[in-house]
Amino acid sequence: MKLIICVVSDNKDAYRLLEELMKKEYRATKLASTGGFLQKGNTTLLIGVEQQQVDDVLQVIGNICRSRKQVVSPIPPLPGPADSFVSCPVEVMAGGATVFVVDVEKSVKF
Repeated sequence: MKLIICVVSDNKDAYRLLEELMKKEYRATKLASTGGFLQKGNTTLLIGVEQQQVDDVLQVIGNICRSRKQVVSPIPPLPGPADSFVSCPVEVMAGGATVFVVDVEKSVKF
């Protein structure tokens, strides 16, 4: 058994991805998370599947979760005064998905 840990954009991809996974009868646990770089909300999905299903789930994720350019204003650094911080909008790649596939030694449902 495998555990797929998938971190996706809250507002753009999470709902569509969950909907598509449910259509294909994959179960997922949804967790709220926050990204460290952009400080934006993310959704982390935990998806338990058999080895032969991993590629299908990865294909679903890849079809829905696309990276896109986004203009953001940098967040001032936490330590120290923010008075001298100059905030110029910058273009970054956002969205997409960060995916980890890990082995599951044991899975139990109660």
